[in-house]
Amino acid sequence: MSIQLYRVDERLIHGQVIVGWGNELHPERIIVVDDDLAGSAWEQELYALGLPDEMTAVFCSVEEAIRRLGEWETDPVKSLLLTREVETMTRLAASGRLQGKEINIGGLHYAPGRRSILPYVYLSEAERHALKDLVESGAVPSAQDLPGGRRISVERLLKGGPEVS
Repeated sequence: MSIQLYRVDERLIHGQVIVGWGNELHPERIIVVDDDLAGSAWEQELYALGLPDEMTAVFCSVEEAIRRLGEWETDPVKSLLLTREVETMTRLAASGRLQGKEINIGGLHYAPGRRSILPYVYLSEAERHALKDLVESGAVPSAQDLPGGRRISVERLLKGGPEVS
């Protein structure tokens, strides 16, 4: 499997991904799946500025990602796949391509309408439903901010209140 990490993180390419997960997994490519970002060359350029020289980035829509998942999964280039929203990862999973894949919920921060679950995970009701849909698709979501951090199961996320213990 060449996609080493499927992660939902609203900040996409940033320090936790590059340094935290990058130092652990040594990816050569980051795949960003985001319909809006796929159509914005200048935003893509801004995100790519944060990449080390040995890493490349691919920015694509959900539809393109669904078409290319098989290619990326068998490609020897080690990759991380990022989405900004749970709903985007759920759309990928609806294709049947994420069955049995672990999905990392890594950074959904405070916003109006979201409730604190963990210091790095705040969920709205729509996001809670999207997580349930992700599970129903056969994917295996859990929360973990960094490689050495404690993994929190989706069941605990969905039933948890502030600061799931």
